[in-house]
Amino acid sequence: MSTTAGEFRWRPILVPAYGPTALASLGYGALAPIVALAAIDLGAGVATAALVVGLTAFGQLIGDLPAGVIAARLGERRALLLASLVDAASMTVAYFAHSLLVLAIAVFVDGMAAAVFNLARHTWMTTAIPVRYRARALSSLGGTFRIGLFFGPFIAAGLVSAFSLHAVFLFAAGTGLAAGLLTLTMAELPMPEPRPGELSATDPVTLARVVRRHLRVLATIGVGVLLISAARASRQSILPLWSQAQQLDASTISLIFGIASGVELLLVYPGGAVMDRYGRVFVAVPAVALMGVGLGLLPLAHTAVSICLVACVMAVGNGLSSGIVLTLGSDAAPAVGRPQFLGAWRFLADTGGILGPGLIAVVAAIGTLAGAAWVLVGVCALGAGWLAAWAPRRSPVIPVSVRSTRPPQHP
Repeated sequence: MSTTAGEFRWRPILVPAYGPTALASLGYGALAPIVALAAIDLGAGVATAALVVGLTAFGQLIGDLPAGVIAARLGERRALLLASLVDAASMTVAYFAHSLLVLAIAVFVDGMAAAVFNLARHTWMTTAIPVRYRARALSSLGGTFRIGLFFGPFIAAGLVSAFSLHAVFLFAAGTGLAAGLLTLTMAELPMPEPRPGELSATDPVTLARVVRRHLRVLATIGVGVLLISAARASRQSILPLWSQAQQLDASTISLIFGIASGVELLLVYPGGAVMDRYGRVFVAVPAVALMGVGLGLLPLAHTAVSICLVACVMAVGNGLSSGIVLTLGSDAAPAVGRPQFLGAWRFLADTGGILGPGLIAVVAAIGTLAGAAWVLVGVCALGAGWLAAWAPRRSPVIPVSVRSTRPPQHP
């Protein structure tokens, strides 16, 4: 499979690029509402159950930096296969877990496996996709993940109804195993040629050396990515909390999230097309600003309709920016030491994903939920300004024709 822009074809990479993600995301989506319930079933209180749920994100954060080293040593395809097998094994352990500790360990290990899977997939697509199609390809990848997260809970509901709560863990183990087998269809890609000023292929490539060499990029655009992730994760956390505070029932809150998810999916491909044609900054800044506007309007929304409208405003920003973290990371990543660099990049993004909800918890505990929303508006304003200063203003390559190279919206 050639990555030369003039010879590139989408069809040969649709299954290896998007298939494993589609399967894995179905498992993740199915697990989303189940882990907390399983923890409670094993005797956990509400606070402890929330902590167990958070172990997935914490495991992913802890696994980000080692994931780059693993992918560099094993290669992307073997790393993906390994991560999928560990995912399947950890979910099988969770199915048989009869103690809260065993369940917590399984969830944490699954988060670490997800870190390796996401890193190896990101590295492979950075190499496989020509730069002129990069944002559209990675936005479509983000859309594929969102589709799995959307349908997963419905599958979980059917499994719980037909079998048991813990049957969802076996389903997630099956999707993880299937995703691993599908990675065998991926081609082994040649090592990219080092660019001027980068480490050469004969230099010792360590995580510390790669981070030191690219510290300026990580401290500028990388911090912008941290702020994007904080805004995204905060939106996911504060919306259900605010909705519940306005006395909305669970079904209404779920409907609001479903409508917002639909808005996001409609904007996945257009956001990638804008990034490829005009430049990354023209999506990054408006997306974060829109999420900030939505967060600022949230304290003024007190009915289901008004909260849904606010959720849709934030969904527009989140949908347009689908793939922005992946795209900016791929643009900045060196040819030599790419897995290690992207491990550090994803560490920054996942740090933002934990800091955002953490900020909500702290501000809400000492103040109010509305105050937390206003603090997050400040985070979004900082993020928009920071990205306006540092995000690339031009696409790395101006495409010959966006229309003629459009991939399927939902691979």
